[in-house]
Amino acid sequence: MQRLRIGLLTLVIASAWVLPSEAVEIRAVRLWASPEGARMVLDLSGSANHTLLMLKNPDRIVVDVADAHLSAGARNIPAANGVVKEVRVARRPTGELRIVLDLTRSIRAKSFLATPNDRYGYRLVVDLGGPVNSETPVKAEHARPEARDLIIAVDAGHGGEDPGAIGMRGTREKDVTLAIARELARRIDAEPGMRAVMTRNGDYFVPLRDRMRRARAQQADLFVSIHADSIRDRTVDGSSVYILSQRGATNEAARWLAERENAADLIGGVSLEDKGNLLASVLLDLSQTASLSASQTAAEHVLHHLNLVGEVRKSLVQQAGFVVLKSPDIPSMLVETAYISNPAEEQRLRGFAHQAKLSEAIHQGLREYFYSDPPAGTHIAQLAAGAPRPELATGQGDTGG
Repeated sequence: MQRLRIGLLTLVIASAWVLPSEAVEIRAVRLWASPEGARMVLDLSGSANHTLLMLKNPDRIVVDVADAHLSAGARNIPAANGVVKEVRVARRPTGELRIVLDLTRSIRAKSFLATPNDRYGYRLVVDLGGPVNSETPVKAEHARPEARDLIIAVDAGHGGEDPGAIGMRGTREKDVTLAIARELARRIDAEPGMRAVMTRNGDYFVPLRDRMRRARAQQADLFVSIHADSIRDRTVDGSSVYILSQRGATNEAARWLAERENAADLIGGVSLEDKGNLLASVLLDLSQTASLSASQTAAEHVLHHLNLVGEVRKSLVQQAGFVVLKSPDIPSMLVETAYISNPAEEQRLRGFAHQAKLSEAIHQGLREYFYSDPPAGTHIAQLAAGAPRPELATGQGDTGG
């Protein structure tokens, strides 16, 4: 009987570690660093089993990929980058390929196998970094003590292993969005009473919901995500601006109500954790309604100013369920600055002059919005009290996307 139990246990363990039918080829080892940590991606020829260990003295991460080998093209191991001070690779006698990341400090790690998509095959992804909510909120530096600066979260779309859309000349959306976002942040920082925080300020990947969390951790008053659109028809051009759809808002409300720990610090410091279902639903609905209304108004101002500097593809603010727009208490918009799939627009997007025009248009739209209805207790509210209120320069209409 004891022997039978041991045999069954061995069978269970073996079934949990199903080896691929043939050796897996690691075709590339890629590494990106961010201010919070790093991401390593292994491009694989097929599905693979792996284990991940976090070791100390010295700090290092060990990844064992079962029955794997490096291809000839993957022999160029990435150099030190950020928290990773060295990458070492060796084949173990038991058949696994071992990858060791020597670290500059202790850091959390997680891994997952990504399935193929239209751009990549199988990938083993190792993320290094602590919790995002450990970041220290921004302290306004140039507001008077009795006021505060408005915080604008500027999100450069894509990054790292995700290049976004790619134009005919090889222009990558992630590079264009970062350039425009940096210029927009510079202009916001030059505006008295405003301060920009960027969800990424380098070529590294940030998960979509982490972008939202970073904005909330910085107590942002508004979130703007920068993108460049793409479509099969290369004659299509122009800018467009999106806010969250009502369906997207409804789905997100259900998610927050189901995960109360995520809703512990909604607008006004009201926690949902200790509220009944009905009261929590009402509070969340009030927060979302105010946020969507502000998003619509702010997006109309930005769209108007984009129309002044170039072609606008859609003359009304559009609605969609983009994940980065789903913060229930931060007005949010996504700006498709142009169609990178259009050769003429791709060429313009590559140049600083056009990037600056787009950044200035978005900045002017945000400025006009905040001066039209400045939040109480802000430096902008003090400045607006002695300045004429700009009129809303946009028409009304259906915003269905």
